[in-house]
Amino acid sequence: MSDTFDVVVVGGGPGGYVCAIRAAQLGLKTAIVEKRGALGGTCLNVGCIPAKALLQSTHLYEMAAHEMANHGINVTPKLDLAKMLERKDAVVKQLTQGVEFLMKKNKVKYLAGEGKITAADTVTVQVNDGGEETLKAENIVIATGSDVATLPFLEIDEKVMLSSTGAMELPKVPKKLAVIGGGVIGLELGSVWRRLGSEVTVIEFMDQILPGMDGELRKTANRMFKKQGMEFKLSTKVTAAKKTKSSVTLTMEPAKGGDAEEMKFDACLVAIGRRPYSDNLGLAEVGVELDDRGFVKVDHDLQTNVAGIFAVGDVIGGMMLAHKAEEEGVAVAEMLAGQSGHVNYDVIPGIVYTHPEIASVGKSEEALKEAGIEYKSGKFPFQANGRALANGDSEGFVKILADAKTDRVLGAHLIGPSAGDLIQEVVQAMEFGGAAEDIARTCHGHPGLPEAVKEAAMAVGKWAIHS
Repeated sequence: MSDTFDVVVVGGGPGGYVCAIRAAQLGLKTAIVEKRGALGGTCLNVGCIPAKALLQSTHLYEMAAHEMANHGINVTPKLDLAKMLERKDAVVKQLTQGVEFLMKKNKVKYLAGEGKITAADTVTVQVNDGGEETLKAENIVIATGSDVATLPFLEIDEKVMLSSTGAMELPKVPKKLAVIGGGVIGLELGSVWRRLGSEVTVIEFMDQILPGMDGELRKTANRMFKKQGMEFKLSTKVTAAKKTKSSVTLTMEPAKGGDAEEMKFDACLVAIGRRPYSDNLGLAEVGVELDDRGFVKVDHDLQTNVAGIFAVGDVIGGMMLAHKAEEEGVAVAEMLAGQSGHVNYDVIPGIVYTHPEIASVGKSEEALKEAGIEYKSGKFPFQANGRALANGDSEGFVKILADAKTDRVLGAHLIGPSAGDLIQEVVQAMEFGGAAEDIARTCHGHPGLPEAVKEAAMAVGKWAIHS
């Protein structure tokens, strides 16, 4: 069977399904292929969404166990882990069904099966329930995302050696949990199990957690997580892992060399990053170029070296974030419809949904110094914010960096309550080329957490009122 489309999207994650919807909105006949059997990709099915559901549930559990008494509410919580996991699964199911509904609403043909590009204008699909379909396409968009990165001696079995997927399915709370990798995934899922009673040890090759983020933010986060009970072994590399049915013993040594040590854990989460899912797509056969790490190479318009074949999201590298993939998906769809799609990579926020939340956008202080850019810095602590104090959640700060001459905002770095939401104000200002003074002179409701952003902007000009 063969059918012809303006656009065929291979991969149903945030980049893919958003691209398909936008293309259909613009009048393009569109199909989408996803082998998982459920749309939404890693993010919705086994990544961002289920992780946030568990983070919310475990945050409430920890509040009930340790913090509600400060508000005059005395409770003794009892953990029902099965119910917690059931709730997480229900959230995922509702959202994946919602995305499938959007396909029908926008008249996008959805094929559940494994797609392979067999020519520059053809996608052949091995349908999950049997059979084969051939889709002819004026344009093909690769949106296959990424998979868990690992090492040969860290073989994932999802019982003792866990990927992020397995770490959200554990039937009981491990007494001792190792987390290899101090990035976003490791810290978020490490936080989930620490709150439920695990002794969590984070092992990070670099000298600080959250590689790439602003240095002050990283150090503050490290201190706060230690205070919460996480242990950290920084500048440390894991060199071997010995498994049994119920435990794993890790061998590790200093990153720069030195004496090895062994530690035994009930489970180990491997969170050392992700790799592009570019295998088994027929890319070599049709001549699509990959870089030396397997990422699909694209130009400014997100087109590969093969005319008519585009790629978006994790599979092309850069910031491996769902919202970055979505922006790219929209941009490609609009370009294919004759519009001028665009992604401003300078204002894509990065957020860590731990408690406190951590959020960054734009340049860090280290990056500005390395580039030789003169800048001003304004910082405001949540301890001086009335709403944060009233909420009993006042750790952390807002820091805004602006050009020393023009006052244009170059970056912002937040750690504290609702940081992931608060940063959007700065993202918006940066998108419009705004100055710190623009934020500072915008009236903010009182008492509110956003006032901390306003005061940090005021501090750039050295006229903060409340600090």
